[in-house]
Amino acid sequence: MPSLTGLPLQIIAVVVAVAAFAATMWLWPRLGGRGWRPVLGRLGAFLGTQLAVLAAMGLVANSYFGFYTTWSDLLGLDGSPGTVVDHQPGAKAISVTGEQKMYSSQGSVQERSGMIQKVEIRGASSGLVGTPAYVYLPPQYFQPGYANTRFPMALVLSGYPGSAEKLISLLEYPASTLKAIEAKQLPPTVLVMMKPTLVGNRDTECMDVPGGPQVETFFTEDLPRAMSAAYRVTDRPEARAAIGDSTGGYCALKFAMRKPDAYRSAVSLSGYYETGNDPTTGDLFGGRPEVKRENDLLWRIRHLPPPPVSLLLATSHNEENYPATQQMVAAFRAPTQVSTITLDTGGHNFHTWTREIPPALEWLGKRLDQPRPQALS
Repeated sequence: MPSLTGLPLQIIAVVVAVAAFAATMWLWPRLGGRGWRPVLGRLGAFLGTQLAVLAAMGLVANSYFGFYTTWSDLLGLDGSPGTVVDHQPGAKAISVTGEQKMYSSQGSVQERSGMIQKVEIRGASSGLVGTPAYVYLPPQYFQPGYANTRFPMALVLSGYPGSAEKLISLLEYPASTLKAIEAKQLPPTVLVMMKPTLVGNRDTECMDVPGGPQVETFFTEDLPRAMSAAYRVTDRPEARAAIGDSTGGYCALKFAMRKPDAYRSAVSLSGYYETGNDPTTGDLFGGRPEVKRENDLLWRIRHLPPPPVSLLLATSHNEENYPATQQMVAAFRAPTQVSTITLDTGGHNFHTWTREIPPALEWLGKRLDQPRPQALS
């Protein structure tokens, strides 16, 4: 079966839609008349053309926005529980399953442009498996002068249902990170790019669900520990950040606000500040109002002691999250630091987020610890 997001399927769908339209125009004069057969013929031709056009448009839009990445996602067949992984002492938590060299104006050598590795991350505490995940290693990671250096890390999350691949191809996080590093706006930083859903197609809102998947534990405990063990990544929270769009933005803020010992900086692009139960989430709170309240970021910033974290909130005047963003800004207290990006116009889409990512990376560059190269002995 062809890939749901692949170009061949989109081309086929567009060709079928054009052919259906042409056939309808050619057959329409022959379908004249008042009998039931001509009426059914016209109705069938009209509906067939409309369905073909809608299918083609839907496939193109899905490929661009990354709503569903596989046929199983689309058909709702990925609803199985998370996989529990038993670990042996000394076993590796991260497995590299593929590599892709980055390209720059100076060539494709990894010492100049870095590398993207496709990995599988196994959570020792949560029992969850993060896949697919992509790790971007900056060029300095491969340079001799940095051979004994540990680097800051940024967790990058897509929205729901989202696609980790779109973080690379459409939002261009590795390319933007490389540009920011070359412009001295961002220290050499390792990226971990994922979607926030770890349990089939269930939207867990990055929560430790009572009696269910422990997604927050995976992202705030398992992932940092696994990265610092498998890569030369600094194991201090001051050198870790989280950034995401939509659901990923909500998750990034929540990780920093709830677990400042995991991430001290967070960036939310069009993120929201509270969540509820719906058909995509199932029961997230186990019937416990306090669990819902504790995951309400506006409630936290108003009622709990402020954590020592830096938050960047991106919105626009016509975004749905604009009023709540203003409330977050009005409510925060030191030592929490809050910054904003407010566009004059912008929607809940990739085009808006690509305008916000470069300044967001520059903002992160002022907060992440600088790696210090050491001379080789």
